[in-house]
Amino acid sequence: MDWRASGIVLALLVGLALAAWAVSVVRRDVSLVDSLWSLMFLAATGAYGWLVGIESPRGWLVLALVAAWALRLSAHITLRNHGEGEDRRYQAIRANNEPGFWWKSAYIVFGLQALLAWFIAFPLLMAVAGDAPLGWLDAAGVALWCLGMGFEVVGDAQLARFGARPENAGKVLDTGLWRYTRHPNYFGEFTLWWGYFLLAVAAGGAWTVASPLLMSFLLLRVSGVTLLEKDIGERRPAYADYIRRTNAFFPGPPRSAA
Repeated sequence: MDWRASGIVLALLVGLALAAWAVSVVRRDVSLVDSLWSLMFLAATGAYGWLVGIESPRGWLVLALVAAWALRLSAHITLRNHGEGEDRRYQAIRANNEPGFWWKSAYIVFGLQALLAWFIAFPLLMAVAGDAPLGWLDAAGVALWCLGMGFEVVGDAQLARFGARPENAGKVLDTGLWRYTRHPNYFGEFTLWWGYFLLAVAAGGAWTVASPLLMSFLLLRVSGVTLLEKDIGERRPAYADYIRRTNAFFPGPPRSAA
C-alpha cells in the first residue's frame, strides 16, 4: 500500500463529501449522500490507480467492476429518491442534532461517509495496484461479485416493480428473491464486497480483511438490516408475519407461518 497515495485519496474523498454537503445545505436534504456513497469508491479506486499506476489485468478488471457497481447503484438510488424529499432516516438524525444540524451534518453525515469509504476501499486499492498474475482467487472473487451484483440488480428491480403498483401500497413483497431473504440487496452488497476482498488477497492484500468485516457489520447491525427494520412493523403490520417466514439476510427456504 502506498500510504502517500492513500492519503491523497482520503483528501479527495473529503473534498467530494464537503462539496456534496454544501449542496445539501442549500437543498436542506442530506439524502444525496446515499447517491454519493458508491461513487466515492469509484473515485478512490480510479485516483489510486492513476497515482500508483495500474500494472496488471487485475487492476483494470477491478476498476471495471467497481465502475459497473458504483454507477448502477448511484443511478438507482438517485432515480428512486427523486422528488421524495429527505429520507426519514436523515430526518430523524436532523431532529436529534438541532439546532445547527446544517453544519453538524458536515461531519456527522458527509465526513463520516468519506472516512468509512476510504477505509472500506483498502481492498480495492490493493487489488487495483497489485502486479501478481491472475489466478483462481481472482476467478472466485469475480464469481462472488457476479452473485452479489445479481442479487442487488434483481432484488432492486423486483422491489421497484412491486412498489410501482398502487394496489401494493402497505403490502410486503414476498416473492422472487424476497421470498428467500428479507434483504436480497443487502445480501448482494455483502457478497460483492467479499468478492472484492478475494481479488485483494490475490494481489497480496489479505491484511485488508478488516474492510469487508466492517462493511458486513454495517450492513447487518448499523445502517442496513437493523436500521431498516427498526420501525417497519409499525408502517407495515404484515411485516411481522414476513419476519417469521423469511430469513433476515442469508437466503434460505421460507418457513411455515405457524
